[in-house]
Amino acid sequence: MKPTDRRGILRAGAAVAALAGALATACGTEPRPAAAPVPRGPAPAPHAAPAPRRLPGQPAEIAHGPRDRPRVALTFHGQGDPALARTLLGQAEKAGARVTVLAVGSWLDAHPELARRVLDGGHDLGNHTQRHIDINAMTEDLAHAEIAACADRLRRLTGSIGTWFRPSRTQHAAPAVLRAARRAGYPHVLSYDVDSLDFTSPGAPAVVRNVTGTVRAGSVVSLHFGYPDTAAALPLLLADLDRRGLSAVTTTELLT
Repeated sequence: MKPTDRRGILRAGAAVAALAGALATACGTEPRPAAAPVPRGPAPAPHAAPAPRRLPGQPAEIAHGPRDRPRVALTFHGQGDPALARTLLGQAEKAGARVTVLAVGSWLDAHPELARRVLDGGHDLGNHTQRHIDINAMTEDLAHAEIAACADRLRRLTGSIGTWFRPSRTQHAAPAVLRAARRAGYPHVLSYDVDSLDFTSPGAPAVVRNVTGTVRAGSVVSLHFGYPDTAAALPLLLADLDRRGLSAVTTTELLT
């Protein structure tokens, strides 16, 4: 083959390759560059929990709600075995009830996930002091420190200091505790008018009798996490309330 013929063949081959490349690009068969990743910001934070509210016409210490509406509030002192706490919350939710949990700060330190568990179930979450000691025996400044310490835990875990404050180891708050609670951000102190006495471990039937014997529309009932008698009694208690036409609601719902 003559050199000129060889050069011609090479030029023709190059032309064919160039044409094939152009056609491939036009038809979209060339690999495309990967799309730039879409920048993502941080995941949205959960909504802050409800905060305390000043209720016009209500006293500084609230023991019950309106007597003309068929509602009651079941309130739990929040400490003790977390498994029992979850059982009680589940029992309430299964019955369509909502409750109020007044959590002890040291309990939240040990079981921080329970703060969100309470709120995710549609329940109220509040403050029951940091160490659950006799707050009425304290000076106002020491009482304030005890309340504020639990409020700090609640704020860190939920974005709020909680909806309610209940003093520890007493049904009624001393004047110094009322003032300390206001300083900490709680316009009202939550008491109760029905005591289940479940913390004495009297047996489930006695817990039910202690409540049903005095409960009526507007009542605020004192119960506790951490006692097996309470877990055994709660389904029976809820069934009795339902027979009477009384709905178990949060304290916020009871009072508003």
